[in-house]
Amino acid sequence: MAHSNHEPDDFELGLDTFGDMTLAVDGQAKPAAQVIRDVVEQAVLADSLGLDYFGVGEHHRDDFAISAPDMVLAAIAGQTQRIRLGSAVTVLSSDDPLRVFQRFSTLDAVSNGRAEVTLGRGSFTESFPLFGLDLSQYEELFEEKLELFAEARKQGPVTWSGKTRPALADQMVYPHLESGTLKAWVAVGGSPQSVVRAARYGLPLMLAIIGGEPLQFAPFTDLYHRALKEFGLPEQPIGVHSPGHIGETDEQAMEELWPHYAAMHNRIGRDRGWPPLTRAQFNATAGPDGALVVGSPQTVAAKITRVAKALGLSRFDLKYSHGTLPHTAMLRSIELYGTQVAPLVRANLRQG
Repeated sequence: MAHSNHEPDDFELGLDTFGDMTLAVDGQAKPAAQVIRDVVEQAVLADSLGLDYFGVGEHHRDDFAISAPDMVLAAIAGQTQRIRLGSAVTVLSSDDPLRVFQRFSTLDAVSNGRAEVTLGRGSFTESFPLFGLDLSQYEELFEEKLELFAEARKQGPVTWSGKTRPALADQMVYPHLESGTLKAWVAVGGSPQSVVRAARYGLPLMLAIIGGEPLQFAPFTDLYHRALKEFGLPEQPIGVHSPGHIGETDEQAMEELWPHYAAMHNRIGRDRGWPPLTRAQFNATAGPDGALVVGSPQTVAAKITRVAKALGLSRFDLKYSHGTLPHTAMLRSIELYGTQVAPLVRANLRQG
C-alpha cells in the first residue's frame, strides 16, 4: 500500500500548460504573443477558483509559445493572490542552475512567497543546440547542474566543481529567499535512477504520467520512499502531472479533445517515429486505467482519486492544454476543474 503524505484537506490540485499554439475563432493560428496573454488569463481564472498551483512549461519549438516560463509566471504573479506558481518543467540541463535559482527566488519575492520550480531534463532536445550544449552529455549535464542548484538552494556560500562549467569557491547567490527555502520538485518520466537522484537531494518527486497506466508507477513511489529512508532524509511530497480535459459529459469532453490531441500526438510522433494515433488507442488511454484524465467532472474526479490513493500523492497537476484546443474550451475545463472536480476529489479522499 502506498504511503499517504498528507491529509485530504491538504491535497493540492494544480494545472499545467505548455502554452500550446492554439487557433483563433476563425480557425487561423493565433500569434504566440496572444497565446501567452491567454495563458495569463487562464492562470487568473485558476486563482479566482481557489486552485492550488499553476505550472508553465519551457519549450523551444514552434508548437509551444512559452520559452521563458519565469517571465510569464512573473506577469501572472502580479494579477493573482493565492495560487502557487512554478514551472512544468524548467529544462535544467540546458540552463545555468544559478540563474535558475535567481529567477525563481525573484519570482518568490514578487509573488509574496508563492514560487516553486520543477526541474527536469525535458522531453524535447531543441534547447541543447540552441544554447550550444552537447546532447551526448545529457546525463552528466543534468546530474552536475542539479548538484549545483541544490547547493545554491542552501543559500550559503557555494563551493562546487565539476566538468560542465568552471568551479566556484565561496560564491554567494542572490537574492536570498524571504521564507528561507524554495520548493523544488524533480520531474521524472520513467527511470529508477532519476527517482533515486531526487531522493538523494531530498527533493519532492513529480511523476510525468502521460501514457500507459498510472498505477504502473507504484514501484517508483515505493523506490522513492525507500531511497529517502536509506539516505536518512524526511518524507517528501509526490505529485503527478497528467494530461486531461473536462467537459459537461464524458462524450462532450472526448469529442472536444480528440481532434486536437490526435493532431498534436501525430505531429510530435512524426519527429519520433510513432505511428498515427487511432481513436481506439485514444479511447483506451482515456479509459478508467489510462493516463488521460478526460470526461465529466465525476469521471475525472474518480480517476484522480484512484491515482492519488494508489500512489500516495500530495498533488495532482492536470495538463489542460493540448495542441490547438481553443482557449474557450480550456477556460471551461479549468472552471469545471475548480468548481466541481476539486471539491469531489477532496470529498473522495476524506472518505478514505
